[in-house]
Amino acid sequence: MVQSMTGFAEATGADERLSWRWEARGVNGRGLDIRLRLPEGCEALDPVLRAAFSRAFSRGNITVGLRIGRVQGAAASRIDPEALDAAVALLAEAEQAAISAGLALQPTTPDRLLALPGVLASGESEDVLTPGRRAALLQDIDTLTAAFTAARADEGRALSAILTAQIDEIETRIAEARETAEARAARSGAALREKVAALLEAGAPADEGRLAQELALLAVRADVTEELDRLTAHVAAARELLAASGPVGRKFDFLAQEFNREANTLCSKSGAPDLTRVGLELKVLIDQMREQVQNVE
Repeated sequence: MVQSMTGFAEATGADERLSWRWEARGVNGRGLDIRLRLPEGCEALDPVLRAAFSRAFSRGNITVGLRIGRVQGAAASRIDPEALDAAVALLAEAEQAAISAGLALQPTTPDRLLALPGVLASGESEDVLTPGRRAALLQDIDTLTAAFTAARADEGRALSAILTAQIDEIETRIAEARETAEARAARSGAALREKVAALLEAGAPADEGRLAQELALLAVRADVTEELDRLTAHVAAARELLAASGPVGRKFDFLAQEFNREANTLCSKSGAPDLTRVGLELKVLIDQMREQVQNVE
C-alpha cells in the first residue's frame, strides 16, 4: 500500500506546571525537508526531532511545531518591559523599512507583541526542559511520529483508490486503442490494395518487389502494436507499485513519464481521427495520474 506525503497529526501532554501540544503537517516534496518550530528553551529537542522523523519518513516537506502553555493555577506570567521595548523598536524599524519600500504591513496587535520571544515572562524563572518534562516530551515525539505515520497511511489508502481507478481507466483506453488500430489497419490495407489494383489496371509500370517493400514500410510506420504492448506492461508495473511496501513515489513518477512517452508516440503514429482521439484521452488520463503520483512517498 502506498504512503502519502500529506497528513496531519498531534500529540498533547502536561505536568503540574506546563501543558504542551505537538503538531506535524506534511505536504509533497522531492526529498525530505524537516522544518521545526520550537519555543524558546526547547532548542535541545531539535536533533532528536530530526533524527526521529528522518528514521520514520523518506520524502515530504514536514513541519513540526511545539506549543507550550502554563497550566491554570501555576505562577502567572508578566511582561518583561525591556523585552517589550526592544520588540516595539524592532517593529517600528520594520514598518519604516516597509513604508520606504512601498509595502504595507498588517497592524501590530497586542497578542502579536506578547507572542514574541521573551516579551511574556514567567512570574518565576524555571527551566522549560526539566529532566522529567524532557522525558515526557521525548515520549510524545514517538507518539507524534506514530500518529503522523498513521495519518499518511490513511491518505495513502485514499490516494491508492484514486490511482487504481485511473489505471483501470487507462487500461480500458488501451484496449479501445488496440481495437481501433486493428480496424484501421484492415481499412488501410484494403484501401492500398484498391489503389495498387487501379494503377495496374491503368497500365502503370510496377516493380512488384519494390511495391511490396513500400507497402511493408508503410505498414511498419503506422503500426502501434509495440506502443500498446508497452502501455499494457506499464499498467502491470503500476499495479505492482500500488501493492508494494515502502517508498515508491520516485519509481511511480518515472513510470508516469514512460506512460506519457508511449501515448505521445501513439498519437504521432495514429494517422486516423478515431485513434488520435483515443490517444489524446489516454494523455489526459496519464496527466491526471501523474498529478496524483506527486503525493506518493
